[in-house]
Amino acid sequence: MIRAMGLSILAYFLGSIPTGYIYFKLKEKKDIRSYGSKSIGATNILRTSGLFPAFLVFILDVTKGLLPAILAKKFIPSSVTGLACCFLAVIGHCFPVFLHFRGGKGVATSCGVLAIYSWPSLLVCIFVFSLIVTISRFVSAGSLGASLFIVPLIYIFHKDLRLMTVASLFTLLIWLRHRDNIKRIWRGKENKLGEKIKVSN
Repeated sequence: MIRAMGLSILAYFLGSIPTGYIYFKLKEKKDIRSYGSKSIGATNILRTSGLFPAFLVFILDVTKGLLPAILAKKFIPSSVTGLACCFLAVIGHCFPVFLHFRGGKGVATSCGVLAIYSWPSLLVCIFVFSLIVTISRFVSAGSLGASLFIVPLIYIFHKDLRLMTVASLFTLLIWLRHRDNIKRIWRGKENKLGEKIKVSN
């Protein structure tokens, strides 16, 4: 119990490190949340800063989920409890205490957690994401579509209903954090992959 509480706190604060915000603040001396989708994640960095910065932010955001998941696997015997603790890393990314709880969408950090708890599920989700983005050119649509496969894949690979229940929280949070993207897609105003956002001086 004490280990789970400690890991949950650590996971939240690690998830709260706003890597995209920090990069953009150092480079542009501006708040990334004032541009594009107003998110601090890699997709918005891609639109405003380019491919390499976006890749760097993506890797760092994945790591925010990966590290707590590695620790949970090592120190918490129950996969359900460990996954629940790691969910706090995703909560931290979406609602970071360091940015007055205005953060990202939680996709990359969720990938980090899923890589440890169900890497086959992650591989399938990456395939689905890539397929949807290739067809639609919407990164948000790819994230939303791929997230719907998390729970069914957990069942296929692990046959664990309790693990599915916790995993459903990841899907729910991703959809909630993408609600503005869903509105923009519906209105035909969502930015497609490759479109750039000009950062004013």
